Amino acid sequence: MRSQRDFQATNSRNFAVKRNRSSQTRRGSPHDDRKRDRKIADDQGISKAQAKTIVDRVFKLISDAATSGAETSIAGFGKFKVKETPAREGRNPATGATIKIAASRKLTFTPAKAVKDALNG
Repeated sequence: MRSQRDFQATNSRNFAVKRNRSSQTRRGSPHDDRKRDRKIADDQGISKAQAKTIVDRVFKLISDAATSGAETSIAGFGKFKVKETPAREGRNPATGATIKIAASRKLTFTPAKAVKDALNG
């Protein structure tokens, strides 16, 4: 039979694993957006609402440019551009049957040299 100490150790390990998983950031979570907006507001001396409006506007401009097929460059950060992917044939991995994959457009990002250098030390 397991002792109380073994039970607590097991539970604390399970809790630690669960806590670590839940503490990982998720893309686009409201918490991350609020932290970003607060940091910009504090750095620039503006309100959080103004910071949020500015960030949302920048993303909307990038999205609108991509929708029209235009490239957006942000000096010192990188380029967003649309790439056309032609229609092609692929395989269904479950059945091995040949399927047609439709043509699509994808938004790509190419980081500027300064960003690449910062990432690679």
